[in-house]
Amino acid sequence: MTTPRYVVATGTAATVALRRLARAGWHTREGFALTDAGWDVAAQRLVLYGRVSDMDTAELAVHAAARGAGVVAIVEPAGEVGRALLADLSRLGPVIQDPEAEVEPHESADGDGGPVAVLLPEQRALLDRLANGETIAAAAAAEYLSLRTANRRIAQARDALGVRTTREAVLSYLRQRKPSA
Repeated sequence: MTTPRYVVATGTAATVALRRLARAGWHTREGFALTDAGWDVAAQRLVLYGRVSDMDTAELAVHAAARGAGVVAIVEPAGEVGRALLADLSRLGPVIQDPEAEVEPHESADGDGGPVAVLLPEQRALLDRLANGETIAAAAAAEYLSLRTANRRIAQARDALGVRTTREAVLSYLRQRKPSA
């Protein structure tokens, strides 16, 4: 399961999401501040939750999500803070706004809903560049990403594609994507 990111309007919707995540083995904690010294907290299967009422709290939520924590944010999605939070979290991956709806896979370029369908545009761009012979560092620079972020995105792509190495990820991506016309 990918790292959960929820932006919901009510506490009731947040409770639905948190119960579902707790049943799936995630640990929940109120508040978005991370005090752990280690950068990547994804292995802890931690979901942070709370009300996001200002831009500072939104920034904490995005920072926690970037470090690998799940997020359940209670905020009015149509408001200024909600729109900014949605935009920032969407850059990290899919954001769910209705915890009771079934999560649909993203449509892939080849229309089959396969593993390539769940890749973010950023991950696809990196894999395209790697397929064209660029190094990870060169691909990161061309996509205006830090090397660390590029490596993280490629690792997430490997997980999504179900492969162990970056080479296997590129080959799997090339087999599944729609040929350029």
